[in-house]
Amino acid sequence: MIAYTRAVIYHGREDLRIADVPLRPLAEGEVLVRIRVCGLCPGEIMDWYMARKAPLTPGHELVGEVVEVGPGVTSFQGGERVVVHHHAPCGACRFCQRGDYVHCPTWRSTRLIPGGLSMYAIVPPPIVERDLLPIPPHVSDEVAAFTEPLATVVKALRRAGLRAGDRVAVIGLGVMGLLHGIVALRWGAERVWGIDRIPARLEIGAQLGLAPVSASGAAERIRAESERLGADLVVVGPGSVEAIDLGWSLVASGGTLLLFTPTPPEARWPVDVHTLYFREIRVIPSYSAGPPDMQEALRLLAEGLPVERLITHRLPLEETPRGYQAMRAYEALKVLVYP
Repeated sequence: MIAYTRAVIYHGREDLRIADVPLRPLAEGEVLVRIRVCGLCPGEIMDWYMARKAPLTPGHELVGEVVEVGPGVTSFQGGERVVVHHHAPCGACRFCQRGDYVHCPTWRSTRLIPGGLSMYAIVPPPIVERDLLPIPPHVSDEVAAFTEPLATVVKALRRAGLRAGDRVAVIGLGVMGLLHGIVALRWGAERVWGIDRIPARLEIGAQLGLAPVSASGAAERIRAESERLGADLVVVGPGSVEAIDLGWSLVASGGTLLLFTPTPPEARWPVDVHTLYFREIRVIPSYSAGPPDMQEALRLLAEGLPVERLITHRLPLEETPRGYQAMRAYEALKVLVYP
């Protein structure tokens, strides 16, 4: 049994430490994995969100290799490469029965020990049973590391009711916005406008098949290219009222405004309910993902969804702070950490 693991401990925005964390023996139904690679999530640079969890070991976009299995585990064995979700539902409660896995009390209580930004992690029984996925041999570790973030995109577009032939606008071309764009195209969107303020990100979006649009003047540009109708679906990537307002200006009557990222708890968006009603605009939030979304995401990756070009940084565990700094400075898309 491995008794300790090196791990990142998040105490604050400017206070990330590398420490040795003790690992207890495996209990019934648990699995120990060696973490091969872990992606940094944009949510991990939302200071208000992280502050209420600190101290913790971040990291939930991980690929692991099974090292040891606990009593009662027969579905996995040493040496297998797996995608590890950081939460898993019970599968039986009212929320699970209707597919709202992220509201399941078990989903909310499960977590990796200590987390993805570590050399080793213990995977609890609910995750082992319902959301630990073997990786196909032809899928690389780096591609497989996109499974969890891609699963959140799969869920979001499903909740938004994306249909073949829809015109889609994506606000914010960070890694998550670009993933929304390429999945929307894969699922039959007629056109995807990619909106950002950063020319380099607009260029990457264009390379992936999105129609690049500068944030300034986006409403007029999109209306000019949509018979003055607007976008059937607007994905609001940034968690800000400013971004939501921009999305509101772009959405077509009968269309959907998809809120992908939370705002800080004190933020308020004043809704024009009169217009909302008569234009029948749907406002749909989408938070995290459940097992079916993880499975669909891994299937899309196995089919060759072009995610590798989104990787901009590959860092050792000790340089994790540099990865977060690059994300804050808009210099990075996907940062991968190798413990």
